[in-house]
Formats: sequence, structure tokens, C-alpha cells
Amino acid sequence: MKKRHSITALMPVLFGFFIMGFCDIVGISSDYVQRAFQWSSGMTGFVPSLVFIWFLFLGIPVGNRMNRWGRKNTVLLSMGITVVGMLLPLLAYNSATCMAAYALLGIGNAILQVSLNPLLSNVVTNQRLLTSSLTAGQVIKAVSSLLGPEIVMLAVSHYGEEHWYYCFPILGGITLLSALWLVLSPIRREEASNPSQAISIGDTFGLLKDRTILLLFLGIFFIVGVDVATNFISSKLMAARFGWTEAEVKFAPQVYFLSRTVGALLGAFLLTRLSSIKYFQVNILACIASLLALAFVENSIANLACIGGVGFFASSVFSIIYAMALQAKPRKANQISGLMITAVAGGGVVTPVLGFAIGAIGIVGGVYVVLACVLYLTYCAFGVRLE
Repeated sequence: MKKRHSITALMPVLFGFFIMGFCDIVGISSDYVQRAFQWSSGMTGFVPSLVFIWFLFLGIPVGNRMNRWGRKNTVLLSMGITVVGMLLPLLAYNSATCMAAYALLGIGNAILQVSLNPLLSNVVTNQRLLTSSLTAGQVIKAVSSLLGPEIVMLAVSHYGEEHWYYCFPILGGITLLSALWLVLSPIRREEASNPSQAISIGDTFGLLKDRTILLLFLGIFFIVGVDVATNFISSKLMAARFGWTEAEVKFAPQVYFLSRTVGALLGAFLLTRLSSIKYFQVNILACIASLLALAFVENSIANLACIGGVGFFASSVFSIIYAMALQAKPRKANQISGLMITAVAGGGVVTPVLGFAIGAIGIVGGVYVVLACVLYLTYCAFGVRLE
């Protein structure tokens, strides 16, 4: 009976990771925004910023407030914000409401990432199973990222390109169903912190004085950088080296995302049986080998395999590092979650550096930037020791 209760509580939490993947629609949907409102490329490039900038500003404040609100309530708040955002273009379709929809999608997603990961620890108490469950959540998020463009295309094919924004209420409806499922699920609330002890942003950043937390914070920073940078460079590398057309280069990031999904799925299974540290170490060394081959071997099939290899071997690293951080200071899980999600901003820092490197020494310079991030992760894999 107790096991059935745990599964009943676990399923709606894991489904929340599907909602987490909705932010990745900005890639394909921004093309329709640009054509609909005749935006410039510079203006269109601001669309992803509307979604992802909130991780930098909301991670720590939400993590601190979550001590009072409760993790489940904070997840429900994030979904409520997302639903509101997804309905705005239906009420009045113009550039302002579309920008507001993207912003609310990003705000909801940032809050969701801060609160959903620690909520898993409310229903999964075994540390090894927690790491596996976090990885399973990343599998579900990856599947959502793959299906997001299909949802946009579904709206376009049924209602025409001028009604591309009908994808928003579809996403909002799925989010609403997820919220209702969570409301009806019995999940014990974590022990509330003393409300008289206000936690400041300085208190949370003070956790970085702990060497282990600092190493893991930078680990999140650089693994997100690897993810965003590899996705960014994959199509450009195939075009630069082999003259692939615009239609052909789209296959490179698809290989990356598919490999990442398969790797996360395998990781969710293996991490219930293997040491997460050992798994981290083996995979990050294989990731180095993939990037070295990508830098020096100029063969289209081999390069696609290397791009897929980076996605596959790095797929479980985020979950492992995040779980290690929670394990390091379990009594400060909410603060740790906010701090680690703030490090997701690494995706926005590494990519400009990558672009500069490509401009300075060519496409291989971008590969070297990704390799530098992975070398830090290697140091993290072999340098972090939990008591």
C-alpha cells in the first residue's frame, strides 16, 4: 500500500517535467513571430531572452520563498502563471501579448525548475533512486522538447500559419491538466522552516563559500553551457565543413536531441544500480573523447556520431550534479535548488564566448570552447567528495 501511494505521488511530479520542456518551442515559434509582425532578426533574437532571462533573476528569490510557500504550492503557482501566459494571445493577438506570453512562459518555467526538482525528494527518499528519478525527469523533459515543434506544426497545419499562436492554448491546456493532477495527488509537505528566520539572497549566495557547493554550482553552469553550445554549433559545423544546405543542417541538432533523450533514458535505468559518481566519471571521459574526435576528424558521419556522443554522454550530468548538491546540504534543499537553477544562466554566457571563438579561429574554436567546459566538468567529477 505504501509503495502504491509513493507511485501515485511520483507520477504527477514526473509529468511536471513534460511542462518544463515547453520553453524549447521558442526556437521554431520565433520564426512565425518574425513573419507575423515583420520583426527584424535582432528583435526576433530577443524572443529566447524573454524566456530564459528569468532563471537569473528568479532562481534564488523563489528558492528562499519556497520555504514558506511549500514546494507543491510553488509548482502549482508556476503552472498557473504558465496557463495565464498561454491564454493571452487568444484574448488579443498582437506583438505585445505574444511577448507577454513568452515572458510568462519563462517566468513559469523558471519557478517550475526551482520547485519541481526538490519536490521529487518529498516522494523519493532513497538517494540513489532520487538521482535516477531526476534523470527520468530529464528524459520526460527531453521528450517534451522533441514534441514541442510538433505541437507548433500541428496548430499551423490545422489552422494555417496566420494562427500559429494556437499552439499556446494547447500547451496551456496540457499545463492545466498537469496542475489538476498534482492538486489531487497526496504528497506530504516538507518540514517548514522557521518563519521568523528570514533568508536573504546574500544568505543563499553565502552557500558558495562551501567548496563542494561552489564546485557543483559551476558544474551546473558549465553542463548547461555544453548543452546550449553543442546544440548551437552542431548545424554550423556541418555547414562550414561539408557545405550542407539549410535543410540538411537541421538534422545535426536532431541527432543531438535524440541522443540526449536516449542517454537520459539509459541513465535513469543504470543510476538505480550504479554509483552516480562513477557513472559521472566514465561518461564525462567519453564526452572528452567525442569532442576531441569532433575537433580533429573531418568526416560527416563521424562528426554526426560525435555530436550525438556529446548529447548521449552528457545527458545525465545535470541530474547527477543537482542530486549531489541536494545530498551535500539536504536541510537547505530549497536554497540549494534556487542557487543551482540560477546557474542555468551559464547557457547564455558560454554561447557568446563560443561565437567569439568561431569568429577568431574558425569553427573548431567553438568546439574548443565546449571542450573547455567539459574539462571543468571532469575536474568536478573527480574532485567533489561528499561525506
